[in-house]
Amino acid sequence: WFIDEIGFEEPPRQIEFARLNLNYCVTSKRKCLDLVESGTVSGWDDPRMVTLCGMRRRGYPPEAVRDFIDRIGVSKADSVVDYGLLEACVRDNLNANAPRAMAVLRPLKVVIDNYPEGQTETLDVEVHPDHPEMGTRKVTFGREIFVEREDFMIEPVKKYFRLFPGNEVRLKSAYFVKCTGYDLDENGEVACLHCTYDPASKGGNSPDGRKVKGTLHWVSKDDCVKAEVRLYDRLFKTEKPEDLKEDLNPDSLTVLEDCLIEGGIKGTKPGDVFQFMRQGYFCVDKDSTDDKLVINRTVDLKSSWGK
Repeated sequence: WFIDEIGFEEPPRQIEFARLNLNYCVTSKRKCLDLVESGTVSGWDDPRMVTLCGMRRRGYPPEAVRDFIDRIGVSKADSVVDYGLLEACVRDNLNANAPRAMAVLRPLKVVIDNYPEGQTETLDVEVHPDHPEMGTRKVTFGREIFVEREDFMIEPVKKYFRLFPGNEVRLKSAYFVKCTGYDLDENGEVACLHCTYDPASKGGNSPDGRKVKGTLHWVSKDDCVKAEVRLYDRLFKTEKPEDLKEDLNPDSLTVLEDCLIEGGIKGTKPGDVFQFMRQGYFCVDKDSTDDKLVINRTVDLKSSWGK
């Protein structure tokens, strides 16, 4: 009214938009500062923070963030956006663009008893199954490999198609292998698997046409890189956090030591992203050094939140 009364021919306008609120997050600068100063997070660029530097460190592509903003639009009314939509935008972008690799986060040793001792061979594996123009990468195969610990059960449950005594599976781009036995350590835990391989099944197909239902990722003992992998999840366990201490998600960060990644990842630099087969999308962290590789999980392949 005042501006109208004093006679502006084209009075200035003020347009206000609502804050972008995400569930399971805090976007208030005051609350974010409390998290940083209290040591709850490692800093403003902690990958669990929804700051730009935090999302960049976690491996969120800028294109995915812009896609997310385009999808939700701009509103004048207060609302809360599902964090899962942001993850879906990141997943879609990385699925189309991230090169593939194999990583074993919880390694279990496998000895292929009928494979010649001291022999290795190089296999060609596609960099991206949907983009043949990206070429192939070299992966070493040998007598001793590692698979994921959860890919073996002594007594399998129903519809378990991975390794168990007597079962045959396919190793990605390599051979069919059949589990013939296992060794236990002094604590009664499985320490090593024994398998045999079918030399005629190189590439993952058998000449006799027999089928296997399980395909496993693996890494070779002769060509792998040890890494620390940080598995990030949502910082809070409640949709609308009120108490920054009580509502914290205790599983927002899990650190795995002694993970093994295929040797081709040597020479990567902070910010490089990959899809680790069956594991999710990952990014090389700035804490990496020449002696220690540190990897952040950007997002899993499929949302498991709430399961």
